[in-house]
Amino acid sequence: IAGCRVSDGTIIRNAGARLIRNGVVVYTSKISSLKRFNDDAREVKNGFECGIMLDRFNDIKEGDVIETFKMVEEKVKLD
Repeated sequence: IAGCRVSDGTIIRNAGARLIRNGVVVYTSKISSLKRFNDDAREVKNGFECGIMLDRFNDIKEGDVIETFKMVEEKVKLD
């Protein structure tokens, strides 16, 4: 589990995540665990600390950036 501080926005459990190391995307997956004070959290907002575990990835190092995202699928409208 990586100890993190949310610097911008909100982190939501089960969101997609990219691990960025030295400006290069190293790994892309989902967040498998999001904790706040040893309790499971649904979301963590800007300025708070949390623990994040990525699905099937354990090589997180100091200075890495975890960027989260949400995939939205929209239907195409035909006129």
